Amino acid sequence: MEPVEVWGGVECTIRRIGEGYSDQLASSGHRTRIEDLDLFAELGIRKLRYPILWEQVAPESLDNPDWTWTDERMARLRELGIDPIITLLHHGSGPRYTALHQDNFVPGLARFAGMVAERYPWITHYTPVNEPLTTARFSGLYGIWYPHGTDDQTFVRIQLNHIHGTKAAMKAIREVTPEAKLVQTEDLGKTHSTPNLEYQAEFENNRRWLTYDLLCGYLDEGHPMWEYLRHHGASEEELLDLVHEPCSPDILGINHYITSERFLDENHQYFEQHRRVHGGERPDYADVEAVRVRPIQLLGFHGLLKEAWERYQLPIAVTEVHLDCTREEQMRWVQYAWDAANKLKEEGIDMRAITIWSLLGAYDWNSLLTQEGAFYESGVFDLRGGKPRSTALFKMVKGLATEGSYHHPLLQAKGWWERDDRFRYHHHAPTSKTS
Repeated sequence: MEPVEVWGGVECTIRRIGEGYSDQLASSGHRTRIEDLDLFAELGIRKLRYPILWEQVAPESLDNPDWTWTDERMARLRELGIDPIITLLHHGSGPRYTALHQDNFVPGLARFAGMVAERYPWITHYTPVNEPLTTARFSGLYGIWYPHGTDDQTFVRIQLNHIHGTKAAMKAIREVTPEAKLVQTEDLGKTHSTPNLEYQAEFENNRRWLTYDLLCGYLDEGHPMWEYLRHHGASEEELLDLVHEPCSPDILGINHYITSERFLDENHQYFEQHRRVHGGERPDYADVEAVRVRPIQLLGFHGLLKEAWERYQLPIAVTEVHLDCTREEQMRWVQYAWDAANKLKEEGIDMRAITIWSLLGAYDWNSLLTQEGAFYESGVFDLRGGKPRSTALFKMVKGLATEGSYHHPLLQAKGWWERDDRFRYHHHAPTSKTS
């Protein structure tokens, strides 16, 4: 059996906080280095998650787009034989003349999507909105990114705008390129908890599927999230519209990080203050990385991808594989994802690829992009010398992409997330549950 493919990706977030924007492509220097694409081609990858971002092309008006940068990049990718998976909005709020919660967001995104398709009709893979649920949480519920909402109503409106925007965007794209495929990305984790917080874990574990459930037309009156969405501003008509006319992804793009699995504990006194979540009418609790809690058993890539397959029966690609750690641990994380994806393929699941994310590294994700220029984590290439320098990941990724295997003594050891020295917290209740 052929192994899964290896794709690549470039961290390309344009995020807005207040009136200010930050741009990962400017931070990395990729905006002025078209030759980076040749380095990516040397890896042997044939698909690349890549940006044509609304904020970049039409910052002032959709009537006055600037295609200079994207024309050059798309032409070079075609020459190199790399198929782009185009992202139109990557954790962004759009240009200043719109925002995630505004009425003009959906028609604006759809119009922009149609413009991209008309200019590049040969492009066949799109992600109109990257990680809709994650962005809706950070922008509408936690107040971190623009429009800095901290309430359920703003969160729900942003999430539904994301989903309706994705559907409208794909409709506009397919009017030009009927065979265009939706590669819908979303972070996937799992929430574990003490028995007393099982209600909150159940809510989180239902909510994590919101992007895919809405797109696939699963969210009807019998869905666990129906009442929550209706209570916080969703109309029955707009929800049922997605049930009657879904926009199911052609590929589920699953992003998973070492912090994606969480553990909730009402005994918050055993944890750092910043881990504490105010429960409102219910007791406060701590929300921490499950990987650090003894004796929680993680589902990891294999368990979570299997859950996604059993729920949707749709082709799956892991669309972000990245770990901020030492070179050795970065290599082990890639191997961890690779092994899980290929094992699932052997088990009959339609696994397509793993995607090496942040080829050029990433900036400031340790603070969720709130402290610009404070932190850099490398990827397949390290930019700290001023230009891309290959790291130990280069040979590994190239081996997996071109030969389907890679061997190195470092890969014989387990990653830190599988070793006993990972534990920072001990779960004090007698039992725990995973809803």
